[in-house]
Amino acid sequence: MGREVAESCVDGLITEMVSSYCTGFYATKPELAARRIEAIGFQVGHQLSERYTMERPRFSDHLEAIKFICKDFWSELFKKQIDNLKTNHRGTFVLQDSHFRWLTRVSIDSSLEERDASQQESSASMHDNTTAQTASLHLYFPCGIIRGALSNLGIPCAVSADISSLPACSFVIRVKA
Repeated sequence: MGREVAESCVDGLITEMVSSYCTGFYATKPELAARRIEAIGFQVGHQLSERYTMERPRFSDHLEAIKFICKDFWSELFKKQIDNLKTNHRGTFVLQDSHFRWLTRVSIDSSLEERDASQQESSASMHDNTTAQTASLHLYFPCGIIRGALSNLGIPCAVSADISSLPACSFVIRVKA
């Protein structure tokens, strides 16, 4: 049996990494914090794909490598496969996870819920924005993991994430020509 890490440890590590970079080290430079978190994810993804493909032959095309990410790679990381894969067959792939584990514990600011009824509509809108911003900070790391894994498989790409409704999200992969 291989080495494993408790899920709670990984959750805590990601939460602390996002907190440290976004409110500590680079509090005044959020774009720099995002790049740094994504770079750490890239390194992790690169190393994990090396480990998970050690016994496999190289993939013959982009779609085969993306399917590996959706099935085997995702299963190793999250104990489940990606829920849906879409492509335009021109280098863009959308991986949809309807219950992305790393977003299940994104906290919601309870102080926003305590506002009086006259402010509820505006606070709900602000609440949604705050939650979306917090959640998006937690997606730089998995975007980096995906990009690093695909880079190791010989597929240069850009990866971004979209949040539809928590904890669902989509990862958009654009393969560079």
